Amino acid sequence: MKLEKTAADFFAGIGLVTMGLIKQGWQVEYALDYSNEKQKMYEENFGVGHYCCKDIKQIRGIDIPRVTLAHASFPCTNISVAGSRSGLNSGESSTFWEFIRIINEMGEVASVGKPPIILIENVEGFLTSGSGEDLIIALKALNNLGYTVDILLIDAAYFVPQSRVRLFIIGNLFGLSQNRNELDVFISKLIYTRPQKIKDFIVAHPEIKWSLSNLPDLPKRIINLADIVDETEEWWTKERTEYLFNQMFARHQEQIRLMMNNEYFSYGTVFRRMRVRNGIKQSTAELRIDGIAGCLRTPKGGSARQILVRFGKGRFDARLINARESAHLMGAPEYLIPEHISFNNILFGFGDAVCVPVIEWIAQYYLNLLFEQLNSTITSEELAA
Repeated sequence: MKLEKTAADFFAGIGLVTMGLIKQGWQVEYALDYSNEKQKMYEENFGVGHYCCKDIKQIRGIDIPRVTLAHASFPCTNISVAGSRSGLNSGESSTFWEFIRIINEMGEVASVGKPPIILIENVEGFLTSGSGEDLIIALKALNNLGYTVDILLIDAAYFVPQSRVRLFIIGNLFGLSQNRNELDVFISKLIYTRPQKIKDFIVAHPEIKWSLSNLPDLPKRIINLADIVDETEEWWTKERTEYLFNQMFARHQEQIRLMMNNEYFSYGTVFRRMRVRNGIKQSTAELRIDGIAGCLRTPKGGSARQILVRFGKGRFDARLINARESAHLMGAPEYLIPEHISFNNILFGFGDAVCVPVIEWIAQYYLNLLFEQLNSTITSEELAA
């Protein structure tokens, strides 16, 4: 009996990982999250019946169907550089250990079994939280469950006009742990998915059971911020826009004045952050005009709401990035947004999701090939063992 391309999506949110996997032929049999609003958005797009709206602490391994792939995007709150940095064993980020517990419990149920492939996603800060010890501990926990591991660092800006760097861990049960010479071959190759900081981490930790795979170069992005702007959305009033302008550094104000003289519109984004401006620490609007947006975030705090700005033809306009533009920035322009969901909940949904084409790329060039390799060598009896 061959493996099937089935998956369980833990911390599934609004389903952007599910969407990326589906595009590469995977069928998501089980999705888990604790938000009723996210469940509504998910089921609007992917149907009902397989989304479990519960706290992961209430879930046991026997509750999960037999799947080939388990994905987890556990909360980044305590490992992100924008968060508390209190570590993997504290707060919401400690739910990583609930995921590990469930995988272990799945292995104890003969009719379920541990999924042969694991995919974990989180922020780049995972690489350095706890002075790097958090990631070491997490990878060793996967090793202890029988998984050899690989790590990738991918910026969504290769696919969409949004700067969004994320760390991915890929584990599999049947990969052979590579020796030092084999690892040296992989880490000597300059590939974008393993920049120098990733190579350095791998080299520094030969005690971890690694199983690295060759990957192609990441694609070259073909769209910019201007391509995803919703021109039907209303811009702010003149007074509100002027207030934003007056919150900027003088150098950014000068850039805007120059670009207002163009005979065409160009676009940028703004985040408000606390900065020292004019000798005083105050809310400051920081301008970005490189054709990509900053990282979408959940709407917590004053810096979370990203602002779209337009300049040219003698004008300077501003407004919040809307729901449809957020979907485009996450590589999900076809995503159906229910009318009864509040704008805040929509921003929450997209702000803590995973960029669809990044998942699709990983599925195409890594997970699918791994699936085929495992399917050619593993019997169902071996999987159940």
